[in-house]
Amino acid sequence: MSPGDPAAEPRTDAARHRPRARAWQAAVAAVVVAGAVTAAVLAAGGGSGGGKPAADATPTPGRAADGLWHTAVEVSTSGCGQGWTGPRTGTQSFDLRNTGENPSEVYLIDPRSGRLFGELDGLAPGTTRPMVVDLGSGTYAFKCVAEDTDAVTGPSVVVPGNVPQGPAAAPVNQHDLIPPTLSYQKWIGERMNDLVTGTGRLKADIDGGDLTAARRDWLSAHLVYERMGAAYGTFGDADGKINGTAARTPDGVKDPGFTGFHRIEYGLWHGQSAASLKGSAATLDSDARALRTSWSQARMDPADLGLRAHEIMENTEQFELTGRTDYGSGTNLATARANLDGTREVLDQLHALLATRDPDLPALDAALTRTQNDLDAQNHNGTWTPLSALGQDRRERINSDIGGLLEQLAPVATLFDVRRTA
Repeated sequence: MSPGDPAAEPRTDAARHRPRARAWQAAVAAVVVAGAVTAAVLAAGGGSGGGKPAADATPTPGRAADGLWHTAVEVSTSGCGQGWTGPRTGTQSFDLRNTGENPSEVYLIDPRSGRLFGELDGLAPGTTRPMVVDLGSGTYAFKCVAEDTDAVTGPSVVVPGNVPQGPAAAPVNQHDLIPPTLSYQKWIGERMNDLVTGTGRLKADIDGGDLTAARRDWLSAHLVYERMGAAYGTFGDADGKINGTAARTPDGVKDPGFTGFHRIEYGLWHGQSAASLKGSAATLDSDARALRTSWSQARMDPADLGLRAHEIMENTEQFELTGRTDYGSGTNLATARANLDGTREVLDQLHALLATRDPDLPALDAALTRTQNDLDAQNHNGTWTPLSALGQDRRERINSDIGGLLEQLAPVATLFDVRRTA
């Protein structure tokens, strides 16, 4: 089927609201070298999982076949950090062996400031996994955070010399994220008035039989909703009613369960009469008003805010740039631009925390601006270039923009992952 065909796997709630699995760590889990982004340091050693058998551990410090110096380190409540002898600077691997009874997270920290130089998640009992880091001179310690036990910090180890330390970041906790989350919730509340104004205008257009105005006002109202990207998970079932697709309805676009913006989009751009769309417009307006009413009682999870900045653009790449949510209007690039606004708003709320943690923030700002400019070039006085009319060079450029932006946003998701420290 063509990318613009609504039956070609359009967005679903399951795809849109992913669990907080750390799939994004794959983008930043790499050997850390001097000058790498801070998040790469935090993600070194990979995501959750079992690990290698104990037989793969390096029993004594030494250089292995991979060219790195390996040191076996114990992870447990009674022996956290034991085994680190002969400390040295440079890129090296700590082969972390969980000798305890519970899965554990392991952090390599500055014991005085708590800054993170490396982390490893979900180290199962009896397994060994590497943490690859690039160390400068200074004082370090391992912190072992096993399930159902208090965190334990191992002995401080001084790495001698005068080599500058590599990038590191102070961890964030739930309390750090509460103020920006509350501020973002307030911003969403203010947008709700714009949403209801837009759906009310759309309803009035359809009630009055003015389908030309309805097409114009449909886009305006839809973009208001698309800018509120970080709140979709908190909207709950309302999101499916307001912005759901026909992906999982038994009869597709003809199913009564297909409602909201995309249902009206399908009708407006497939020759359906104003009379046939009155019920859908009334339902959308009613659902938008109900969402506004309920929002004052909603509570966003502060731990989700940093991840949402990445997820918004990830969904843009997956659903908008492929045309999978196009039900006839050809406005996927307008939606992508609204999603970009939504990501910017999240980053603005997090800026005070991000500025002291992400040394590549200027590169992120540049990626946002580049993407915005290339998307804006497809807006011709309110008429957006459909994906089907986008030249190959422009399509490749926009795809590259979004892909590059996702790479810059992956560290944001990593940095704002709330870590247990006690």
